[in-house]
Formats: sequence, C-alpha cells, structure tokens
Amino acid sequence: MNLTPVLGAGGEALALIELGALILVLGVLARLADRVKLSPIPLYLLAGLALGEGGLFGLSASASFLEIGSTIGVVLLLLLLGLEYTGEELKANLRTNAAAGGVDLLNAIPGAVLAVVLGLGWFGAIALGGITYISSSGVIAKMLGDLDRLGNRETPTILSLLVIEDLVMAVYLPVLVGLGVGGSAGETVSATALAVVAVAAALVVALRFGPGISRAVFSRSDEAVLFVILGIGFLVAGLAEQVNVSGAVGAFLVGIAISGAAAQQAMTLLRPLRDLFAAAFFIFFAFQIDPGDLPGVLGAALGLALVTGALKAATTWWAVRRAGIGRRGALRAGATMIPRGEFSIVIAGIAVAAGADAELGVVAAGYVLVLAVLGPLAARFAEPVAERVAPRLLRTPSP
Repeated sequence: MNLTPVLGAGGEALALIELGALILVLGVLARLADRVKLSPIPLYLLAGLALGEGGLFGLSASASFLEIGSTIGVVLLLLLLGLEYTGEELKANLRTNAAAGGVDLLNAIPGAVLAVVLGLGWFGAIALGGITYISSSGVIAKMLGDLDRLGNRETPTILSLLVIEDLVMAVYLPVLVGLGVGGSAGETVSATALAVVAVAAALVVALRFGPGISRAVFSRSDEAVLFVILGIGFLVAGLAEQVNVSGAVGAFLVGIAISGAAAQQAMTLLRPLRDLFAAAFFIFFAFQIDPGDLPGVLGAALGLALVTGALKAATTWWAVRRAGIGRRGALRAGATMIPRGEFSIVIAGIAVAAGADAELGVVAAGYVLVLAVLGPLAARFAEPVAERVAPRLLRTPSP
C-alpha cells in the first residue's frame, strides 16, 4: 500500500516509527495504571495532550490512523458492552429507569445557564446544555471493564441511563443540526422522525430476533465469528450514522442482539482489538486540543465540571437507589457517570461549524478534558475516600 501521496517521501517510515513509539508509550502507561489499580484513561488523555499539535512533541504522521482508530474504538467499546447483556435485560431496565432518564435531563441546565452568562446566545445555550447533559459511553464502558464492575448490581442501571441518553441524542442531534443550518421546521422534524424510527426498528430487531441472530453468528471457527460480528457491527454503526443516530448506539444494539455462546466467543476474540482502538480514541480526542487554548477558559471549564459532575452523580445516585441498590452501589454509579466525551465534542463541533462563537468549542474541549480525567479518578477513589471521610454515608450493606 503506497502512502507516499499522503505522507510524502519517507512518510511511510515516519508513520511507522511514530505509531510504534506511540503504541509502546500506551503499553507503558497501561502497565503503570495496572500497578496502581487505576483506569489508564487519564494517562492516555494526558499523553495525547502532550503528543498532539501544540503539545511537547507534535506527532502528525500518525494522526490519520488515530482518527480512523478512534471511530473504530468507540464502536468496539459499545459493541462489547452490548454483548454483556441480553435484550430482555435491556428492555426491563429501560422500563424501570424511564423516570430516572427524565431526571437526568436536569444535567443540561448548568450548561445552558453558563452559555447565557458568557453571551453565547440561544443557540449556544442549546448546544452547551447538550454538552453537559450527555455522559461519555466510550469512557464509561472502558472504566467498567478496567475496574471489573461489569457484574455489579448497579451496572444495569448505569447502562440503562447511557442508552436513554443516547436515544435522547437521536432526537437532539438532528434538531441541533437543523437549527444550525437554518433548515425549515419540516426538514428538522423529518430528520428527527427518521432517527427515532431507525432506533426503534433496531431495538425491535435486537429484542425479537436476537436468538436467531445469535445462532446464525455462532461458528466453531473463531475467524468466521470475528469477521461476521465485526462486519455486522460496523455496517449497522455506519447505517446509524447515515440517519443521524450515533454509530455507538447501533453497535450497542448489535451486541444486545447477540447472546449465549456466540456472545462469549465474540467477547474473547474482540477484547484485544477493543483495547488497542479504545486507546486510539482517547489519544486522538486529546490530540485535537491545543494546550495553549486551555488557560483562558480553564476557570469556566473547571467550575462547570464541578457543578455538573456533582449534579450527574446526584441524579445517578437517585436512579440507583430508586432501583433498590445500596448506598455503596449508588456512590460507585454516581462517580462512574461523571465523564463527558465523544458526544460532547461532536455537539461542540456541530455548533461551531454552524456559526456559534468559537469560544464554545474551547470551553467544551476544556470541560470534557477535565471530566474525562477526573471522572475515572472519582470512579476509582470515591468509595475508599467516603469510607474514610463519611463512613455513615455507606452504612447500609454493600450490594
């Protein structure tokens, strides 16, 4: 494969050297994170900040790989997350947590208020409200695996909230795009209706035909299972993007539709790929942030992060306690839901491209970076810190 037209003379060698060095750095960071029993996400993000444009080293030849790899990473994260649960479990949890999803909408208020204070206008308020509302499915999926919490009692409630948020995005994003480009009300409504119908159809297929799909996917050949599941996952993710639905939602629903022996086989095969491309996602996200832009917005971003982090933890605590889970599980869940990530950056990009003040994009980048770093730390240390500082908070038996 000739990359010279893209990378220039000697570009192939430079790209391979940069990629090799980058992957080696990721390995060292993953090993360090394992030593201290911490999710490697904050370390990946800080490494991306140092290595990207405007950072200490400014790697560039590997940026195209990371851009593609980051997209693949989000799809694989949500695909494997879906494989952990059956369609019936998803249906039951969505029904149980519908009210909690409504309360979760409160997390849009601080962003909208800050936009008004900063003079970003009504469109900026709608955009920043969406940025503070939506948690990062990619970061949270990675954290649940890193901290070995996929089997915890609070995890189904976390997943239900994430799915509800992503379904809200299926309505919100077409509306935001329509408002940004100045489309007619009819065009905006049509785009939103198409997105909702697409998600509903995918849910029906996952719930009603999941067992048949699983039997068709299963094979004694690992190679066949790997190719079939990856093919279906990327195909559905791409089709979802075509109708303004997150590709991650599509991949999650594919995972939900596959269960039993096929799901177990797929998880074993896909985990190494997920880890590689998930790291690419976090590195590439940080690559896009110029460290020089951050000091001017750090105060606003940090204040917004503290307010919305606390509010997200509180609304999640309420949802988990309402589901009958103890205080320890509620505390873990609240801390786990704090990070914002891929959706927030997408929203900021749409808003700025549509003519919103460029300050919105910088504030969003700083805000997401703060929470993407502090969120995994909170998820790891919230429970032990509470045991030392406020043991009465955790007096109920652990779930």
